[in-house]
Amino acid sequence: MTAFERRQQILKLLQRQGSVQVNELAGRLAVSRVTIRHDLEALEEEGALTRVRGGAVLPEDYRAHSPTFAARAQVNASAKDRIARWAADMIQEGEVVLVDASTTVFHMLPYLMRIRNLTVITTSLEMAAALAKDPSHTTILIGGELSPTGASVRGHLAKQNLAQLHARTAFISCSGFTVQEGLMQADIKEAELGESMIRAAERVVALIDSSKFGRRDLASFVPISRVAHILTDGDLAPAFVEELRAAGVAFTVCGEETVSSYTPLDRAKTHYKIGFANISEETSAFALEVRRGLEAAAQKAGDIDLIFADNQLSGEVAISVADRLIEEGVDLAIEYQIDEKVGAIIANKFQQADIPVIAVDIPMLGATFFGVDNYRAGKMAGVALGKWLQQHWHGELDRLVVLQEPRAGPLPAARIQGQLDGLREVAGEIPADKVIYLDSGHLSEVTEKQMAAVLEGLPGARRLAVISFNDRATIGALNAARQAGRESDVILLGQGADRSVREELRRPGSRLVGATAYWPERYGAKLVDIALRLLRGERVPPAVYIDHVFINADNIAEYYPE
Repeated sequence: MTAFERRQQILKLLQRQGSVQVNELAGRLAVSRVTIRHDLEALEEEGALTRVRGGAVLPEDYRAHSPTFAARAQVNASAKDRIARWAADMIQEGEVVLVDASTTVFHMLPYLMRIRNLTVITTSLEMAAALAKDPSHTTILIGGELSPTGASVRGHLAKQNLAQLHARTAFISCSGFTVQEGLMQADIKEAELGESMIRAAERVVALIDSSKFGRRDLASFVPISRVAHILTDGDLAPAFVEELRAAGVAFTVCGEETVSSYTPLDRAKTHYKIGFANISEETSAFALEVRRGLEAAAQKAGDIDLIFADNQLSGEVAISVADRLIEEGVDLAIEYQIDEKVGAIIANKFQQADIPVIAVDIPMLGATFFGVDNYRAGKMAGVALGKWLQQHWHGELDRLVVLQEPRAGPLPAARIQGQLDGLREVAGEIPADKVIYLDSGHLSEVTEKQMAAVLEGLPGARRLAVISFNDRATIGALNAARQAGRESDVILLGQGADRSVREELRRPGSRLVGATAYWPERYGAKLVDIALRLLRGERVPPAVYIDHVFINADNIAEYYPE
């Protein structure tokens, strides 16, 4: 486990428990207490936690201030956190959302902090106070009667205020839920306010931990027919799963190791269960876009249930995830993992279980390949870099830095080769002693450190060109140049055209030539089409490629309008 992966595990545990201890972390992560202390120091510098004697706690911004509310928030905290994280992933940058004052929705707070330019309408004083500290968000606190706990508002004035507002999505919870009666509250005023909240939103997403299922409370306020999606946790009894499916509602069960997303059951159609082992949602915006697209495509198809798991950029984890998907009885597996060496092991496991496999971006023996046309994608970028060098540096450079990912194997390495060949085609041969190869580690943090060392070792170099395996590596190298005060000394290419690179391209004077677009938002529809064809026994080509376009400052508005 790398330091980055270890720190992500620390943050996950902290968000579930509210606090962590050094001794507990050292034992759980199999490292020394000194290492854990270094991790906590680094995370505190990032503002992700606050160190205390013997451990760490959530930062002040993420903590409830009302003692009663804080105590309620810790009940079933782990389940609430898993539900809240998945709910936050349903939100896009710039959206207007409405959130209630429940403790389950409050667990969305640290995940909302990672999304920019939100407008959040809320009845929760706790949520509003925390969100208001982030100037990128617009926070609207509904006025009204203060609740007895002092943590929220309600009453006639609150309902009047809500009637004047409109949100894309309302995220709400309840104190009780049944399929027949919908969401219920023990307090009549809370129920009345809930009715006003759903009228102010286009869609309703209900966050209901399993302890609320089957519980009847005083007043119903949202019928199940008005709920677009229900999110619950892995402790939900199988009887309730079947009841929800029979009711025709879309819902997601957020377990500790896998997440299952169910579409409404149509008994007249064959229903498929597809497993998706994603590369790493903790570190990759690209992977998150792929998963969102897959969910949307499955919902549209109407006959697919999805089981999600995270490979965490680890071959060892990917093997165990494959075992879990086989145990879950999936009809087909979509495998997105980075370690070529374990690909054959994973493919063999699925083949032994007679489960067809689609391999995303990284090929696997016997699997249908879908993803990047690596050499072509790379060459498009290399040609663009060569033209830039001819125009601005007379075709010359001091060093070419190549950010590669050896674990991914020969096919993704072709995107590096394509960039090299495209560059040489325009700018000519590059002497071997001018080329520096770095292992990107698939993470911007790794690349940033390595690029910083290169810059430190070449204080007089003023023409450094950078080609890369993916956009995360590109952004890491760019960050290193900025930190060193040498941004003008570098010129870079991206691969993927993810959101971070698109934002950079829109910045005046950017040192980024451009990036080949991989369209992660389009992966889902393509993957579902291939999966259904395989499951129906239709012929599918051994490799299906996404179309590519080279995105630069001149055409970004055409392909990605703001």
